[in-house]
Amino acid sequence: MIDAYAVDDVRAAEEAAMSALPEGELMQRAAAGLAEVVAVRVARDGHVVVVVGGGNNGGDALYAAARLAERGFAVGAVTVSGHPHARGLAAALAAGVEVVESTGESATPEGARLLAAADVVVDGVLGIGGRPGLPPAARAVFDLVPDEAWLVAVDLPSGADPSGQDSSADRVFADETVTFGVAKPVHLLPATESAVGRLTVVDIGLEVDTVPAVQRLTHDDAARMWPVPGPGDDKYSRGVLGVVAGGEHYTGAALLSVTSAVCAGVGMVRYVGPSTPTALVRAQVPEAVMGPGRVQAWVVGPGLDAEDDSEAGRAQVAAAREALASGEPCVVDAGALDLLDGPRAAPTLLTPHAGELARALSRLTGRELTRAQVAGTPVTHARELADRTGCTVLLKGSTTLVVPAGSSRLPIRSQADAPAWLATAGSGDVLAGLAGTLLAAGLSPLDAGSLAALVHGLAGHAANPGGPVRALAVAHGIPGVVAGLLERPPGRA
Repeated sequence: MIDAYAVDDVRAAEEAAMSALPEGELMQRAAAGLAEVVAVRVARDGHVVVVVGGGNNGGDALYAAARLAERGFAVGAVTVSGHPHARGLAAALAAGVEVVESTGESATPEGARLLAAADVVVDGVLGIGGRPGLPPAARAVFDLVPDEAWLVAVDLPSGADPSGQDSSADRVFADETVTFGVAKPVHLLPATESAVGRLTVVDIGLEVDTVPAVQRLTHDDAARMWPVPGPGDDKYSRGVLGVVAGGEHYTGAALLSVTSAVCAGVGMVRYVGPSTPTALVRAQVPEAVMGPGRVQAWVVGPGLDAEDDSEAGRAQVAAAREALASGEPCVVDAGALDLLDGPRAAPTLLTPHAGELARALSRLTGRELTRAQVAGTPVTHARELADRTGCTVLLKGSTTLVVPAGSSRLPIRSQADAPAWLATAGSGDVLAGLAGTLLAAGLSPLDAGSLAALVHGLAGHAANPGGPVRALAVAHGIPGVVAGLLERPPGRA
């Protein structure tokens, strides 16, 4: 599990560590770790340029620059603040680092000269104490970074929101971010993760004893959490999943959801739907049982058309409402999101994309929200829907969020395991069947949603590595992905 901690908790841990260590020791540990990473990224005859602001983030970079210079690397520094870290600056100058100032809205010729020769550029302008947004002097300097240079951010890309909430701020986009002690929300949340690049965490002896703000499941977590049947299990103990999906207009959703559940190893699927999708599921998924009955969880909504006023359409909506009114765990997807009017007591996972989440909140709150607003601050809006409904919200996207209600005090989960090719019709139906299987097996909505997102993403890769995929191939890829995860030796990446 990758744990990311809130900025206030990290700062408190840093203060506690500094009070127990010699003055400056924590910064020296950070600088040493940063220097080691940069030394691996640059050729022996390469050039390193550190761009530094006025705080401790700049101090880390300047001390790292001094260490690199002492090891024989060619190192320069560009200061974009008139007050760089004094001791770090003194150490860099003593080690022979060429230091130039560039504090205006245009980069100085000296700064431009250093950057033109850079093979690795270190961003040490703003750290976790900074506000979102890049100062003009820093923007002018970073605009001159050569395209082929490897850009390493110190702790976070300067300008990125440390809390990971705001996607609108001007920021550096790094090839790699070196952070210290623990990950922070900026590294894992969708509003800012795209600027982070490769994440490297350097151990500096920091101890954070609070609950993480954000978590990300790893492959080892998937192997540990996946429900594996034992010799005493049968199809009922493994979980029976009811699926109310599809209709006469959207027949494929039923097949994709049911296929996904069967491929994920559900004990049994009961499919409830009108004649055309029923015939399709019966022909393609002979394991499925047709019609309602006792289940351990429901998947409701893929391909559901609440506006279908035909007799079959009204019957399907009635079946969806009945499932939602039951006391069973439920995955609520697509069309069924429009049927949810308030809190649901049973464990429930809502699976909207940004547009569906905007529509749901608009309906529940009476204020008009757009898809763009949700995409701009996804955590805020997903949390609001979770709080209003008492449900866990899986917000689909290139980085998928799984957000429990705030009253649960559970961390947010964030998964980024899927190829961009997975943004295709029917992909969400596959994810719903996968999550429903895990709910039926007894997992919580938080675990079911995040584990389903991870496996769904890996199945997207497996379906056609590096190329386009169709949703049905993703469903068929699930068994192999799960088998591969369960065969992993402990501790493998």
